[in-house]
Amino acid sequence: MITSAFALAIILSSTMNAQIAKEDLARVINIEKLQHPYLYFTEAEKPAILARIKNDPESRDIMAGLLAEGHRLLYVPVKNPPPQQIEHQRFSAAVDEASAYASEISEGAVKLAFLYQMTGDARYARKAVEFSTAICDLVEWVGQAHKFDIIYPRVWPWNVPDDRVVFSYDIFAADKAIAVSTVYDWVYPVLTKIEKDKLRNGLLEKAITRVRGNYEFFWWASAYRCNWSAICFSGLGIAAATLLKEHPQLLDVMAETHNRLNLTFGQIGDDGGWQEGRGYYGYMMRVSVQYMEILKRLSGGKYNLFRQAKVHSHPVDFLLYGLSANFEDSEGGVSGATHIVNKLADETKNSTAAFYREKFLGQGTTLFDILWPRTTVQPVEPALKSGFFGSINWAILRSDFFDPSSVTVACKAGYNDDPHHGHLDCGQFNLTWYGVPFIRDLGRMRYDELYFNEDRWSYPYGSSEGHNLIFVNGERQIPAKLKDQPWKEGVGGRILDFQTSTRQDYVLMDPTHAYPGKELKKWRRSIVLDKPATTIILDEVSSIPGASIEARFFPGYASTAAPRPGREQRTGSTGGVESKIYSGYVMLSADRHRLALIPLVLDNSAAIAEGKLPDVPVTEDSRLSWIRYLAAVTTARSTTTLIVTLLLPVSDEKDAEASARNAKVEETSPNQVEISVENASGKHKWLFEREKDGLVLKNQR
Repeated sequence: MITSAFALAIILSSTMNAQIAKEDLARVINIEKLQHPYLYFTEAEKPAILARIKNDPESRDIMAGLLAEGHRLLYVPVKNPPPQQIEHQRFSAAVDEASAYASEISEGAVKLAFLYQMTGDARYARKAVEFSTAICDLVEWVGQAHKFDIIYPRVWPWNVPDDRVVFSYDIFAADKAIAVSTVYDWVYPVLTKIEKDKLRNGLLEKAITRVRGNYEFFWWASAYRCNWSAICFSGLGIAAATLLKEHPQLLDVMAETHNRLNLTFGQIGDDGGWQEGRGYYGYMMRVSVQYMEILKRLSGGKYNLFRQAKVHSHPVDFLLYGLSANFEDSEGGVSGATHIVNKLADETKNSTAAFYREKFLGQGTTLFDILWPRTTVQPVEPALKSGFFGSINWAILRSDFFDPSSVTVACKAGYNDDPHHGHLDCGQFNLTWYGVPFIRDLGRMRYDELYFNEDRWSYPYGSSEGHNLIFVNGERQIPAKLKDQPWKEGVGGRILDFQTSTRQDYVLMDPTHAYPGKELKKWRRSIVLDKPATTIILDEVSSIPGASIEARFFPGYASTAAPRPGREQRTGSTGGVESKIYSGYVMLSADRHRLALIPLVLDNSAAIAEGKLPDVPVTEDSRLSWIRYLAAVTTARSTTTLIVTLLLPVSDEKDAEASARNAKVEETSPNQVEISVENASGKHKWLFEREKDGLVLKNQR
């Protein structure tokens, strides 16, 4: 007999690999019986929603807020003509009134349409139609930053040919298509013929017919490791779904959307990792889940992408375990819309997703939190607190999800083959303590028009220069892709080992091939977290004797927000973490908490230096500012140099001085290296043994 778990595995596997055609959808969607509303709920399902609004406090509060907003929206005038788009919106310092206006009437139209469905008050419907008509009257739905002259020089992501020249539909057009489609579904009973045709006109002209049958001309159509692919297709799929009664032939667009989402989800790691980062994973799922729900409903559950194996197995593990991992253009804080996590937890019955929803996300605030309310899946805190995403070579070391006195270290290797949102940061780490990134990742800069071109690698945010890495004679990491140049395979590195226990976490990375190989011949980085708060980093660097080797560290901000462009950072401070150099160590202080950074070099010494990188985005209001960093600098005496960095909580300068004085790195035998430190908390010792390819931690606890 086939077990239920085995049967589910077969279903998940087949869902992941399945590609469908419009004929498949025609067999399961009875278009003739469709009656608006049907995208997210039907007339028969409304009583349950109304009961939820009445009886569930969270839904009741959301509805009260929507009614208050709806009262205002009824009196918001449509602007005729609408505000003009700023030609260079990412350069201009002016308020982008065109984008703000389009967002207001798009979001407002959906809220008003929902209020009409829940109250029956036709005033809401009439205003929703007025807003939606104004959206359709906009000359373009495409964002100005995505027009040919600006977007053409981009370095395209993985799986995208270099010769893309068609840019008539983008993620902003997808957002507007979803808004107009939703309004069409919800206010259909009050639409006149000309109003129906007006909204159909917008959806067909501004979205569907621009793309349908021409997918191969759009760069995002095959960019399956990029959030754009899922977002753009979801907009098309939802538009096609709402127009099925008038245009049943659009089943082909729905099938194409299913297939492309399937291919995109196939690029999620088996462990749930997403190379672009957590924020873009959340953005991708926020839009995709809307289409996934519509397709599941219309097909009677036959085509259910919630059962796609990569989505079903780890729907939000990346969001939970990746907290503090604000690498690349993404972020390390709490991420993910409440209603999306509700929906993913419900559809997958995933207890980790329910735990993330309960403990890290606040009250729901949107109408979709009424449609997809707080999950009833039992939340279970995972036994393991540290996370390893081998599919993308990220690791997050921690003792606890909630205790601020315990250190979290996030680190990554991976490949420099994401020119869209990736940075040249193979070997990077950050360290968070008491909610403060004492050692930080710069995160993303304010996007200017050049940030996605080759210029990306010259900015501190994208370049290896702005990361906590090793530099030999100043040599930087290189990208795997330049404009109109072939891909370079294998540019980057891997996490070779990850070990976790209740007392200690250990990561071993090899970022060697992220560099050209002229100056840095080999580099292995070990990071050990002795829980709850002691961190050591061992860098094993190969170079020619006499080379200058630098281990760079960026002290962090008191919050994850960077200073505004043009604002000078104070000397010795990075907006919350004060740094002061003493003999043999650096004191990092934030509020009442102190961390000593102690560099050691085997058979040599390290000078502690300060440096700064100029930062000038190409924007109208930018001014030169400086990003400050610390560095442990030494000169290679042989072909292999061992640099150790201790990061220890200390009570004061006396404690830090004693720690620095008693810290040692010694070669106790030809094949063993011992690192030790003694301070007020006791004596700590780490033993590394030399294996074929380099040093490996041996006294794991």
